[in-house]
Amino acid sequence: MSNDHTPVDHSPQRLQNVYVVAQRPAELHAFYESALGLKLKFRDKDRWFQYGVGNTSVALACTEEAAPATSGLVMVFEVSDFAGAQERITGAGGEVIGVRDMGAHGAVMSLRDPEGNVVQLFKRAAVAVAAAPAA
Repeated sequence: MSNDHTPVDHSPQRLQNVYVVAQRPAELHAFYESALGLKLKFRDKDRWFQYGVGNTSVALACTEEAAPATSGLVMVFEVSDFAGAQERITGAGGEVIGVRDMGAHGAVMSLRDPEGNVVQLFKRAAVAVAAAPAA
C-alpha cells in the first residue's frame, strides 16, 4: 500500500567540508600542515587549501573565495539538488544570497541563517554520459 503523503527527505547527504575564511591562507597553510599534520588534498594557488580529514574535508579560503562570508567558519552541506531549497530557507527565516556555478566542480548555494551566519549547500555537477558508439 503506497502513501502519497510521505514527506520528501531534503536533509543533507553529508557534511561536505568546513572552511576557515583566512586573511593570509598561505601562512595558515604552513601552520595547519606543520602543527596539525594535515595532508593537502587540493590547492588553488594561494586562494584555497583543502585537506582530507576522515571522510570529509577542511579548508582555508581567501576572502575572495569565501564570499559572501568575510570571517569565521562556513559549513558546507552536500545535497542532491537545490529543488525547493530557496522556499524552505526563506520560509524558515533565512535568506538565499545566491548560487555560484563552478562548472565541472558543481554549484554552491550561499545562504544566511536567521542570525546572519553564512552556510552553503553544495551540489555536484551532473556526470556526463558518453554516447554509445554507432553500429
